[in-house]
Amino acid sequence: MNDESAAPERRIVVLGVGNLLWADEGFGVRCVEALGDGFELPADVAVMDGGTLGLALVPELLDATHVLLFDAVEHRGEPGSLVVARDDEVPLLMGGNKMSLHQVGVNDIFASLELLGHKPEHLTVVGIKPVQLADYGGSLTEPVRAQIPAALELGIEELRRWGVQVRPRTGGPARDVVIGAVMQDRYESGRPSPEAACRVGDERFLAIRAASESKNKTTGGDPA
Repeated sequence: MNDESAAPERRIVVLGVGNLLWADEGFGVRCVEALGDGFELPADVAVMDGGTLGLALVPELLDATHVLLFDAVEHRGEPGSLVVARDDEVPLLMGGNKMSLHQVGVNDIFASLELLGHKPEHLTVVGIKPVQLADYGGSLTEPVRAQIPAALELGIEELRRWGVQVRPRTGGPARDVVIGAVMQDRYESGRPSPEAACRVGDERFLAIRAASESKNKTTGGDPA
């Protein structure tokens, strides 16, 4: 016999979104990576790298009762400062100055969930104001990187408010939140230096452009 008075099943999703290729835009992803590496969480708590998936995340959230989101967001504080928004505060925070297409997608995700008849009971965003975005292929800036422990503390405090037991990891395998190729250590060690990397465009195009300019200087024509 079913007990209709039983509490509904809880499912919590901790989501980090952002683009690792745009410097501080990768903050949310690095937060969930650090959470999976450093802490033990119950089985009903999913920790996900949402990257720039946008609306493709809707199916992952359809049965979520609680969502904790880490992201880089514009807010009134200084660059590198943290902000926390809950429930009805979230659209106001995420609907400000847009930094990338994925941020538009964050509001679209939860609007889509409502259209499908599902709205998480609790939604919390832990955000940071970026210092640098216009550095294609660059890492997190030091002020933003230094805030990851504080951001995790805020997120863990929220999880505990929701009744989740969070413990520092003392052994055992870490959760594989981020795929191997873009795990922070591998990404940082394999990324070329700013001097070696082309941060202004495709090297193949630039080579063609340089050849064209050289030819035009010789013939006296204008560059294309």
